[in-house]
Amino acid sequence: MHARIHTFASVVRSKPGILAALGAAALFGASTPLAKLLVGELPPALLAGLLYLGSGIGLLGYRLLARRDGRTDDAPISRADLPWLAGAIVAGGIVGPLLLMFGLRTTSGSAASLLLNLEAVFTAALAWFVFRENFDRRIVLGMALIVAGGVALAWQPGDVTAGKTWGAALVGGACFAWGIDNNLTRKVSASDAVQIAGLKGLAAGAFNTGLALALGVSLPDWDTAFAAGLVGLAGYGVSLALFVVALRHLGTARTGAYFSVAPFFGAAIALGLLGESAGAAFWVAALLMAAGVWLHLTERHDHLHEHGPLTHNHRHVHDEHHRHSHDGQWDGTEPHTHEHAHEPLVHRHPHYPDLHHRHRH
Repeated sequence: MHARIHTFASVVRSKPGILAALGAAALFGASTPLAKLLVGELPPALLAGLLYLGSGIGLLGYRLLARRDGRTDDAPISRADLPWLAGAIVAGGIVGPLLLMFGLRTTSGSAASLLLNLEAVFTAALAWFVFRENFDRRIVLGMALIVAGGVALAWQPGDVTAGKTWGAALVGGACFAWGIDNNLTRKVSASDAVQIAGLKGLAAGAFNTGLALALGVSLPDWDTAFAAGLVGLAGYGVSLALFVVALRHLGTARTGAYFSVAPFFGAAIALGLLGESAGAAFWVAALLMAAGVWLHLTERHDHLHEHGPLTHNHRHVHDEHHRHSHDGQWDGTEPHTHEHAHEPLVHRHPHYPDLHHRHRH
């Protein structure tokens, strides 16, 4: 058993995208029970706005200080990134929350929890069939097990049918919007993850807070607003920045699969924080999700593939995909960031659908 745990840990450490995706899931999952403590004090629409605002203001403030002190060298968002980022913000920060808010009016909590598992399904389906990201039966089975774990975690017999048809459709529409958001964000994932997450948080926060105020909701006291902002900074901001890093290394579908374990982290934390008890559904979900994650962790995708000519800008080291020369003097520091060109290359090695492996199969 000890040897298996050691092997599992070594696999995770060797793949930074996996650590980023699981970290994003853990932070987002932890934010759920923390946000639940604030629900009694804040209307849902205003709470969502303050969570996003805390994310955006905190991350963009950190990025401003980091760049001033020279502590970041990630590539900033380029002009070519702006249409993709704008689409992601509209889909995930405006359309998604709006559909969810109206859907929750006529949908029970348990039904909504079950339906929210559709985000992972829509994310993967769009990645595989629209954006042509590669997959195989092992990845599909792993995704199915993780989603099944989410269903088991949210299942409450006798209450699921309480939702109305239109409410369920609107919640499903929100999940589809977030699936679009995830796939569009992948298009800009080579750029600064903190800047991307900060802009998305600021835009979504401004929209949701403005909507709440337009509906007649009053602003809370500063202590409550500050607490909501801190929860949002960790659970929405840092989590989203890690999610973008994972997209860079793993592609959309695999990142979405790892992120889908967030409800498990939330449920586990709620056991201690809110004094809830772990029933059979919790342990069934844990086993299903663990099996799904293991299938993804032990994936080996290896074939002869061709890299076409490509010019882009991102943080990198001089590995087998970055054997370029530098214009001007270079002090040998790695990793570093600059625009660079890739020459055509044909080779074979295990790989994910990362920045340099978005080829067709």
